Amino acid sequence: MAPGGYDAVLLDIEGTTTPISYVHDELFPYVARNVAQFLEARWDEPEVQKHVRAIAAQANRDVEAGIAAAIGVALDGAQADSADEVRRKVLANIEWQMKADRKIGALKGLQGYMWKFGYEGGELRGAMYPDAVAAMKRWTAAGRKVYIYSSGSVEAQKLIFGYTDHGSLLEYISGYYDTAVGPKIESASYVAIAAAIGAAPERILFVSDNIHEIRAADKAGMQTVVSIRPGNMPIGECDFVCSSDFLDIAM
Repeated sequence: MAPGGYDAVLLDIEGTTTPISYVHDELFPYVARNVAQFLEARWDEPEVQKHVRAIAAQANRDVEAGIAAAIGVALDGAQADSADEVRRKVLANIEWQMKADRKIGALKGLQGYMWKFGYEGGELRGAMYPDAVAAMKRWTAAGRKVYIYSSGSVEAQKLIFGYTDHGSLLEYISGYYDTAVGPKIESASYVAIAAAIGAAPERILFVSDNIHEIRAADKAGMQTVVSIRPGNMPIGECDFVCSSDFLDIAM
């Protein structure tokens, strides 16, 4: 559905508000080069242990599912692994999952927690397309609420918009959704988000670079715009409205 007369805007991040290169060239490498030292230095912290247990539980499910790269982790019981073994196995699971670019909650949770220290310490700054920033401000000024829907965790979303190369943009965002609401390529996820926002799907504009997400949102009844940015995956011919400058999107 082409844009016009919407009350809310739902934005993807990677390839939409933020260059794909930022995620793959800055965020993921930050975790990859720091995760071993991070786990060793902060191993006993409750928050770190929460993420460790989540990754271990995911690894055990992966082993049961027959995923060859997965390494089981025994956290409890008489046959529990030692702390050093747990750390070694968890690190190994993190490394193969990142190489495979897995978009699972346990990995995303730890990545987001690590990025917090990178942002707060000034090592990371969220890269934003200037027109996306200007459009967010214009939508907000016009009374349209802006929401984010990304495969990254809600915590990670708040960090990337809280520490950007244009300053904090949190004041322009009314809510955040990650894959806890559902996969981004399923229309039911967009129906659920519309219900959470409290708006009819047809009164919401969804912007993403991913044509499969666009189709899912369109099927749910949302208005849609395909984000065309340098480095994005070519989408070929499509029947949806496309934009490389969000200030050109109809209000």
